[in-house]
Amino acid sequence: MKITVLGGTGYGGAAVAAEAAKRGHQVTAVSRRAPKEAIDGVTYLTGDLLDVDFLTQAVDGADVVFEALSPRGDMADKAELVFSEAGRLAAEHGFRYGVLGGVSSVLVAPDGPRLFDVMNPPADVLPEILVGLRKLDALKQAPAELDWFYVSPAAEFGSWLSSPITGNYRISDDVLISDENGKSEISAADLALAVLDEIEQPTHTRRRFHVAH
Repeated sequence: MKITVLGGTGYGGAAVAAEAAKRGHQVTAVSRRAPKEAIDGVTYLTGDLLDVDFLTQAVDGADVVFEALSPRGDMADKAELVFSEAGRLAAEHGFRYGVLGGVSSVLVAPDGPRLFDVMNPPADVLPEILVGLRKLDALKQAPAELDWFYVSPAAEFGSWLSSPITGNYRISDDVLISDENGKSEISAADLALAVLDEIEQPTHTRRRFHVAH
């Protein structure tokens, strides 16, 4: 398949691009800057994703577009705009649209509440959390012609963590996954396994799923 990863040089996006290339797919990673180290089998496209013409070019001909932009730094108020425009293009052109979101919308128990409702996030990360919540809500309300899936990683997920690469993952629709010590974590490489498995054999059409070790 032809797979395009928006934010394909970031922590999660680069792992998805690498796993897709490893499996023999035609992969394009799109970002503002070229990576420090290129991944074999990945084509890199650099430019401004806020430019609708560039974004349209970036996703042209794709079977699947995976959006993995981080709403941080100078993209804090802009990543959501790219998410929305890419979704519009997906509905219009018929490619499948995957989104790397957050964990805050996951339930802490089968009957709730959401993790967001019981956590007390620092003020500096709250805007990013709210973006993830809005993205999932927007996808749930999207027109039927938009074929989407949304991935919620474990509670501990990020380049600043030392989550082990196990080659395995567990999956849940809506309920938080944690180990016997109450820890919920996933490495980017293991999350990428779940994303590519979903791309190759879709089981969460127009649904969210949660991934952890």
